Amino acid sequence: MRYTWTNQGNQPEKIKPFLQALGMGHRLISDIKHGQGQFLINGQTVAPTALVPSGAQLTIIVNPEPGDPAVQVNHQPITVVYEDEHWLVVDKPAGLSSIPGPTNQTDTLLNRIKGYLMEQGADDLRPHLVSRLDRFTSGLVLIAKHRVAHSMIASQVQNHEIDKRYLAIVSGQLTPDHDIIDRPIGRVADSPKRMITTDGQAAQTEYWCEQTTAQWTLIRVRLHTGRTHQIRVHLAALGHPLLGDELYGGPQDLIARQALHATSLTFKDPFSRRTLHFESPLPADMQQILKH
Repeated sequence: MRYTWTNQGNQPEKIKPFLQALGMGHRLISDIKHGQGQFLINGQTVAPTALVPSGAQLTIIVNPEPGDPAVQVNHQPITVVYEDEHWLVVDKPAGLSSIPGPTNQTDTLLNRIKGYLMEQGADDLRPHLVSRLDRFTSGLVLIAKHRVAHSMIASQVQNHEIDKRYLAIVSGQLTPDHDIIDRPIGRVADSPKRMITTDGQAAQTEYWCEQTTAQWTLIRVRLHTGRTHQIRVHLAALGHPLLGDELYGGPQDLIARQALHATSLTFKDPFSRRTLHFESPLPADMQQILKH
């Protein structure tokens, strides 16, 4: 594929720092340099050490990525919220794993996306999940359709600049109405669970209470970090596990899975420099709880 940018500065710039300023990672630049693509300035092939003059156009041509043979193709449907040449935003249903694992190699979101891209006739068949959700969490997932997009969004992921918001229903009456939970999260030996531990990874979860009853509280959540099971662990540590969350002690009588939905996603498109925002409505099983 071919991607073009203009040097809008007043001075010439070397290709590598010019691309890095746009957000491109060192590894991809190195791959292009070592035979997996080309650099062109105003349409002419140049060496990787060339300068991009002020006002000139730098084009990179990147070889397509073949499909990963370890990821099987699945043609089950996906719910596409947004798609362009670089990005795919999908609404993942509860019960579908994000990526293949030991117990499921054939029907995960990644398998289905690969099948979808093949049906679209895409040249790049190695989709990159920028965000992931637990199997029984529903909602929005961002996918980079090729490795250039994946490379250029990486800094936003590392700096926690992608704004991900969730709706969750937790047990009991949560107080205060707004807070930031700042407690490190670590692994539990020989278990998929995570726990609050002093030597864990830093984790910050911000929440706002939206609706409260005697049994539960609906909260809107923003992740400031992205640890495994972060929302589930933090709320359980406060004594308010998510409804339906069997792993962390949540009540099982109102919903058959953890009541957690990734409801909004906002990021800056490094290609267009526009801010893209997407929303997903609350699924029926969580809406049903709110009606009682």
